[in-house]
Amino acid sequence: EGMKGKDKFLIRKPGIIGEEQFRKYAVLVPLIDTPDGNFLLFEKRANQLRRQPGEICFPGGKLEPDESLEKCAVRETMEELLILRQQIEVVGPGDIFISPFNLMVYPYLGVINVYNNTFSTDEVDEIIKIPLEFFLNQQPTRFESRLINQLPEDFPYEWIPEGENYPWAQGIYDVYFYRYGNHTIWGMTAHIVKSMVKLIDKYNLCR
Repeated sequence: EGMKGKDKFLIRKPGIIGEEQFRKYAVLVPLIDTPDGNFLLFEKRANQLRRQPGEICFPGGKLEPDESLEKCAVRETMEELLILRQQIEVVGPGDIFISPFNLMVYPYLGVINVYNNTFSTDEVDEIIKIPLEFFLNQQPTRFESRLINQLPEDFPYEWIPEGENYPWAQGIYDVYFYRYGNHTIWGMTAHIVKSMVKLIDKYNLCR
């Protein structure tokens, strides 16, 4: 009560500049414990979907207004895998993936209990289970994509030193691929896998 502006400022959680221009998504990275060990669960997106049909991804979706990121990840997982809230045990948040294409993805690690391979055929073509062990022992193949700075025609070169010869920085974006059998996990999902598997290992989250 009655905290001064300075005191409030001291304990504020920093935001990200330009954050409002990013689309925000939350995904669940589902772990399944079976007699054969721990598996990560992926979905192959239905072919009739407008966005990224046939891609392999985690359950998740776009953040709704007034919804927490964790709730979003859980809600989407329930809808896509046709499971109940009490089947999902959220272990905690992974690291945020920021795409150079104005997208922020917030992954949550979750254990799905008594899962009977159900899924919504509207959104999902099939579910794919891959042993966690595979990712723990396997580095993804990496390709480098260069980000090109394309300026508008009316860019005010006269306002900057060196004008049209200004030496712009070049961005680099890693594209990762994991190949398991005839499945390819790549792009954003592969970035999230790589990061989350490292956290699972570091925090010893699988017995």
